[in-house]
Amino acid sequence: MAGNVLPSLGRVKLTDLAPAEGLPSDSYKLSVSTLSQSLAQYSAAIIQFPVSDGALLRSGLDSARLYFHQKASYPAADMVNTNDPRDWCKTSGYYADPQLWLETYDYRPGLTPLEPNNTMEFPPAGLPDIFSLLGKAARDILDAISFYLNLRSSPFTKVLDNVPLRNGEISSSVLSVCCHTRPSFQGAQHHNFTTQEDGQLVMFSDHEHQVDKSLISLVKSDKAGLHIKDFQGRWVLVDEDLGPQEAIVYPGLALYQATAGYVNPALQRTETTNMQSNLFGRCSLAFKLMPKSMTSLSCSEMRDAGHGVEAQFQLPVPVDDFMQRSHPTDQLFNRQSFQSFNFHATQEGPWIDEMLVQDL
Repeated sequence: MAGNVLPSLGRVKLTDLAPAEGLPSDSYKLSVSTLSQSLAQYSAAIIQFPVSDGALLRSGLDSARLYFHQKASYPAADMVNTNDPRDWCKTSGYYADPQLWLETYDYRPGLTPLEPNNTMEFPPAGLPDIFSLLGKAARDILDAISFYLNLRSSPFTKVLDNVPLRNGEISSSVLSVCCHTRPSFQGAQHHNFTTQEDGQLVMFSDHEHQVDKSLISLVKSDKAGLHIKDFQGRWVLVDEDLGPQEAIVYPGLALYQATAGYVNPALQRTETTNMQSNLFGRCSLAFKLMPKSMTSLSCSEMRDAGHGVEAQFQLPVPVDDFMQRSHPTDQLFNRQSFQSFNFHATQEGPWIDEMLVQDL
């Protein structure tokens, strides 16, 4: 990675990542380069939405704060998240995880959530529009990564939901509206751990290491607190300096599997320091682009593009089995080496004539 190191997370305009017919523009190539290098170094990047979309995200966060603020101090028994892996594509509506001091409202098109007494739930406002916005962005980012890996156009179409969904279909992808450490929520306040960072005492949930099983995740929060481990093993606060129309993107385990380990998933944790003094806690909008349950994750596209595929990725993996299986993070992140891509400067600019694999 020497010679092409980013000093901080890469910032990329979403409009520059939109694919178009014909030859790729210089702005597209440069944006894909910045995005991919940032994912290789930091397992995350910053996506800049148009100003009008930033207004939608802000209104969504405002609605989320009010929604959770009116919730009960402690959830009913049937509102507590059981973390059953079989429900990975069935969650919808409000649930809480007291151990993580986390409340979530899942918006999943095709499912209508009901309250325990079978009454309709009134969700935070604007979720269909936010789902559509972040879903389109996630697909454009996925296509940009495919371009970088020299795969054919839209190679993951077979494992993604239809756009739009057909009659009777339920979305595999989900928009989670989250609230961490709401002061009036009686979660597990004492089940946290602290660590020393830059001379300051920082507190995190006791579930330190979390990895999404998504292809791509996009997160927009109203306060900083998302830490992701970079390729050197350091925890980086990735959402410290975001503008109103900016969000964090990071890859998940499904993309790691589908790219034969060439795109590492983000190892993340959420800071809870000083949230108790805030009236609303820390709210966020998290979109996860997920593969369909009745499909398989295959590395055939990687082989077709000439990439080496290790033995553990040779056979297709049914998505439903993959989502229900545990994936120990030490097997993912304590490998002797992992693969990354470098760019070669060419006469056409900072792009790639060939992909080099380098052990870091």
